[in-house]
Amino acid sequence: MTWLLILAETGITVLIPLFIGFAIDGLLDHEFLAFVHLAALLAALIVIGVARRVYDTRVYGTVRVEMGKALAARFASLPISSLNARIGMGRELADFLEETLPAALAGVVQFVVSAILLFFFSPVLALAACAVILVMVLTYALFHTSFHRLNGALNEQMERQVRILETRRNNPVHHHLRRIRRFEVKLSDTEAVLYGLIFILLIALVLFNLWYATQFLTVTPGAIFSIVSYTWEFAEAALALPITLQAWSRLSEITARLEGRQVT
Repeated sequence: MTWLLILAETGITVLIPLFIGFAIDGLLDHEFLAFVHLAALLAALIVIGVARRVYDTRVYGTVRVEMGKALAARFASLPISSLNARIGMGRELADFLEETLPAALAGVVQFVVSAILLFFFSPVLALAACAVILVMVLTYALFHTSFHRLNGALNEQMERQVRILETRRNNPVHHHLRRIRRFEVKLSDTEAVLYGLIFILLIALVLFNLWYATQFLTVTPGAIFSIVSYTWEFAEAALALPITLQAWSRLSEITARLEGRQVT
């Protein structure tokens, strides 16, 4: 149900730039029908968006409860430190389902619709967008192993936290916290490099499509607005890709740990 609501919300969202373009052209010609259609679309977006968020909170709250119960039973023989960490990791899986996966699903819809509409305006615009996505995936592939290794080291350290705190000795606690900080800094630095490269690609796409639309296409001002908007939507959807892949790198390590498989 929540995924159906996400699809409905995303489907309406990706149509908004197109309807804004229609409304601009209509208002310039003193016609108001397209403007009314835009207002109705926005009203529907508000209703569905509010309903989804109210429903999601209850669904994923239940998921977290059931996940915690299952993990507490599965790892009852583990030391409290490891059990506490793994229950926290289980909540991360629920967070992924509630926050990251819907964004990825919405991103896929935005990808497809934006690419189709850009192709409608000009195949060159759509091909440029698809080329950027391909380069983004190849760029992320270079970072995947580093994300998996660093997340594994961080999770391993977190499993020791309660045991270390129970010693009530300053030096082990400070050493533990410094190790967590070191892993988090390394993860953050890796993310920063990755996102810097991705932003360069996306900015280049937006600038190229704006230049191409104004220099080589004979279209109305409303159409140019729609082209730029869909290019930007495509870029925003593209940002969900590395976020999802990075989250999956972390969760693949967590899943192996929660299933009791050997973590490498």
